[in-house]
Amino acid sequence: MIVDKTGTITIGKPTLVDIQNFSGLADEKFISILMSLEKKSEHPIAHAIVNYASNLEGKPAASYGAGKNIKFSEVQNFESIKGKGLKGSVGGVGYFVGNAKLIQDLGLSFDNSKLEQYTIQGKTPVIIATSEKVLGFVMVADEIKAESKQAVTDLHRLGIKVVMLTGDDEKAAKYMASLVGIDDVVAHVLPANKLEKIKELQSQGKIVAMAGDGVNDAPALAQADIGIAMATGTDVAIESAGITLLGGDISKLVKAIKLSKITMRGIKQNLFWAFIYNIVGIPLASGVFYPIFGWLLSPVFAGFAMAMSSVSVVSNSLRIKAKKL
Repeated sequence: MIVDKTGTITIGKPTLVDIQNFSGLADEKFISILMSLEKKSEHPIAHAIVNYASNLEGKPAASYGAGKNIKFSEVQNFESIKGKGLKGSVGGVGYFVGNAKLIQDLGLSFDNSKLEQYTIQGKTPVIIATSEKVLGFVMVADEIKAESKQAVTDLHRLGIKVVMLTGDDEKAAKYMASLVGIDDVVAHVLPANKLEKIKELQSQGKIVAMAGDGVNDAPALAQADIGIAMATGTDVAIESAGITLLGGDISKLVKAIKLSKITMRGIKQNLFWAFIYNIVGIPLASGVFYPIFGWLLSPVFAGFAMAMSSVSVVSNSLRIKAKKL
């Protein structure tokens, strides 16, 4: 079972919890630039930054940004960088916003140890930089769904290995995974890498299920043997998946697996008894056994037996309703 982190294991409504500004700009200006750039993005982390700065969620007065109603600046040349972040120009200056991988690709010197005290607590870093230097970073945290730990435990009881694929920081991802008992974590994953990981596991002869909710999960959801989307996720993810979990409740995933096993068992039982019924009933009704044993089934009883065959199949199928998942 492959799972995404944000919106699948976590609630998917992260909040901004820390700000580190060493740009030389006033904090309000720093946040204004960051907010303006992130407003163009559809990622949940971007929403957290915008909500924080514009006080859309009624933050208490003690928190930075509350009541300040920081104004947006016009953004030009906006471009999303898959799996890494985004870039755009504000006031004629080009900015890059994203993860540590983006900063590394830009060739900028940055001490990643500054992030460790936050990432080991499960917080996700968002770094802002120009083409010349890193200006600062903010930390975003998301809350784990109440049902996630129990869902992972139940999957383990069913003999299913759980792997988290995420584009987030490795230490933050491993911390979140440890809280719910996930077996393995693959971090800093680009959308295309998620797809390749699914193909890799399938090439090993494994049956792979993928649970996700974002646009970047859609290719992997379509490739997986079983694609599972959260109803709280994007339309693209829901369209790509074969199963949609209502309310984004991951505990329903375990129920779906149990229900599918019960359903398959019922289908096999119905097929078995239908074949036995017809192997015995058809020769008997057609008189095949009459010359040898003198056995013959009258048309009235043959018709009744055929009707009862259908009743038995339907009754066996209806037993699923009485099963406790």
